[in-house]
Amino acid sequence: MESAGVGWIAAIIIGGIAGWLAEKFMNSNMGVFMNIVLGIVGAIVANWILSILHIQPLSGWLGYLITGFVGACILIALGRLVRR
Repeated sequence: MESAGVGWIAAIIIGGIAGWLAEKFMNSNMGVFMNIVLGIVGAIVANWILSILHIQPLSGWLGYLITGFVGACILIALGRLVRR
């Protein structure tokens, strides 16, 4: 997170927004804490996937929000697959 130019407090805020956006986009129902976790962990997962594909990860606030959103959507979809 620090390498992306985002501090811990900002990561929590941006992660919460990214998780909330993913929650609305994926039509899911989770709490505020889970939104924050999904946004932060989702950004980590999305950056990992981008690095495997040899794509330069996005940086800064907007990049972290986008990767957090995409990663959170991936995690929600995986969670749905596991529950079935």
